[in-house]
Amino acid sequence: MERLSVTRRLASVLAATAVVASVFAGNAGAEPASVDWAGAVQQLRAAAAGNPAAEQAVDRLVASGQVRKAGQVALPAQPFQIPAQSDIGRGDGPGVYGSGIALGLDGFRFGFFGGPGTIAPNQGGAKLEVLWINVSTGQSGTEVLYEHQDVPVDTTIRTRPLNPGGGMIVAAVYGSLWHRWSVPVSDANPDGYQYQLGTISVPSFGAVYN
Repeated sequence: MERLSVTRRLASVLAATAVVASVFAGNAGAEPASVDWAGAVQQLRAAAAGNPAAEQAVDRLVASGQVRKAGQVALPAQPFQIPAQSDIGRGDGPGVYGSGIALGLDGFRFGFFGGPGTIAPNQGGAKLEVLWINVSTGQSGTEVLYEHQDVPVDTTIRTRPLNPGGGMIVAAVYGSLWHRWSVPVSDANPDGYQYQLGTISVPSFGAVYN
């Protein structure tokens, strides 16, 4: 799994010091009801330093104007406040695609759910990642979402269990993901499935309280 080095994490946190204090809208000792989203996304961008794919994902998020539409901080398990957009979207696309989610499943995990169809068990050639930062502690990193069970039908793909620490965690899910749905068996679809690759154009973005 990709992770930012300790030195880079510390540098990122120091670079974001100016916005750390403004992230919590309420008492820092209590679960925040709202967040300074502009400050939070600045910290996420600082945490992405040195990771070109993550940097570009956050830049696309900022350029989309979606950040200002976010609402209250979510509690696990809750979907992120801003859904992803992709080249396939829902239906014929492009457009709204799916959402990141924080899960309390065997520990803390990030996940993603969305269509069309279901998530394909073989993700060869695709790579879905999450960039996160705990704005309470300065911990940050990137993780690949790779855990998925095909039976029974599983509508999410998840990271390994993580220990991001307590407090508010800001995260963005970006990358690509294979989907599949049942079709009649044919020469073109010998296994009875049609496959489609979704590539995220605007990351799913949110904040959760762990």
